[in-house]
Amino acid sequence: MNAVLIAVAVMLILSLLRINVVFSLIIGALVGGLTAGLSVTETIEAFTGGLGAGATIALSYGLLGGFAVAISKTGIPELLVAAILKVVRREGDSQKTGLAKVLVFLLLLMMAIFSQNLIPIHIAFIPLLVPPILKVLNMLQIDRRLIACILAFGLITPYMFLPYGFGAIYQQIVATQMELSGLTVALEDIPRAMAIPALGMIVGLVMAFVLYRKPRQYRLEEVKVEGLQLNVKKSSVFFTIISLIAALYAQIATDSMIAGALAGITILYVTGALKWKEADQLLTEGMRMMAFVGFVMITANGFAAVISSTGHVESLVEASAELLKGNVSLAVLIMLVIGLIVTLGIGSSFATIPIIAAIFVPLALELGLSPLATIALIGTAGALGDAGSPASDSTLGPTAGLSVDGQHNHIWDTVVPTFICYNIPLIIFGWLAVVYVL
Repeated sequence: MNAVLIAVAVMLILSLLRINVVFSLIIGALVGGLTAGLSVTETIEAFTGGLGAGATIALSYGLLGGFAVAISKTGIPELLVAAILKVVRREGDSQKTGLAKVLVFLLLLMMAIFSQNLIPIHIAFIPLLVPPILKVLNMLQIDRRLIACILAFGLITPYMFLPYGFGAIYQQIVATQMELSGLTVALEDIPRAMAIPALGMIVGLVMAFVLYRKPRQYRLEEVKVEGLQLNVKKSSVFFTIISLIAALYAQIATDSMIAGALAGITILYVTGALKWKEADQLLTEGMRMMAFVGFVMITANGFAAVISSTGHVESLVEASAELLKGNVSLAVLIMLVIGLIVTLGIGSSFATIPIIAAIFVPLALELGLSPLATIALIGTAGALGDAGSPASDSTLGPTAGLSVDGQHNHIWDTVVPTFICYNIPLIIFGWLAVVYVL
């Protein structure tokens, strides 16, 4: 039995049974290592050796969570909530209700897309923006599974297709790893090769609106527009905006989310927008909110280290290629599924590319695939599983924002819906692009 398949299967089954994702990853890694013939000591050493790679991410998310809660107390989120509530304050006004839903959907979709390319802050915007509008989502009876799918679309599709921000990083990784594996491709060819797979993501987004269109009841906290007291000082709003700009500039200038969050928090402290006597409690609350994301990301790095140590990714691909030799259509499908399995376990499409490129490029050349088709194969195989992985920040981010009131489950309300809506269309459109179009 292949250790990669066993490890990922154990992790996914335990997660679906509502076992904590961190424990599921640890148990899956142990089972995978032992299945591959590693001793318990070797498995634990590989696991612990990989944990350090996730420490920076965990600290970054913790500080961003603290920054997010600090921002939420300055009054700006309430202003946003009040503006949307004014659209829907008259119960039964279907036209205004529909407009409010469109505003919410467009706002979240645009912010998710911008977070990858235009303003590359990734999931840092979610704890800032989503918790304050949960009251609005509850009033409108919007299914949060749809919101999770909207956010996941914006977090994944742009880096697949657009060569800016995180897209530039992802596509550079694809080009570099393909060259190291024996096939040189031009960076400008990658968006063209990934256009059809990206179209599959759009189809998945449409599916989400169809599947989760019905109203869903949540525990409703009373919100009265007329009685909503917005004691927001103009100076606090001004300094909060300055802190957001400073956080963005610092993150882009230093390529560090830690530096960005630190810059933003410092300005809130110095200007008095964040009260000193409340600061410690607020920052701790925010860090606690994002702690789950951080622990999962750290554990996922340990899981990935064990998977790499087994050497079974290579054997899985080689066995599949030998079994399907000469059958290009089926071979491509199997390679896409392998990419899905690896990313589901690791939780990072960016980290998946180096693992699969070294194996997929020689196989693609042997199958007679064109350079564009090979790009589409590797780019799609890497992106598969980013949606639908319990350990992916594309699922952890939406959950962090949607679950603050305890009414959103990570596995059944984020992981499963995004898996259904995006991985299935992405496999189909990626397969069509590789086999028939490119």
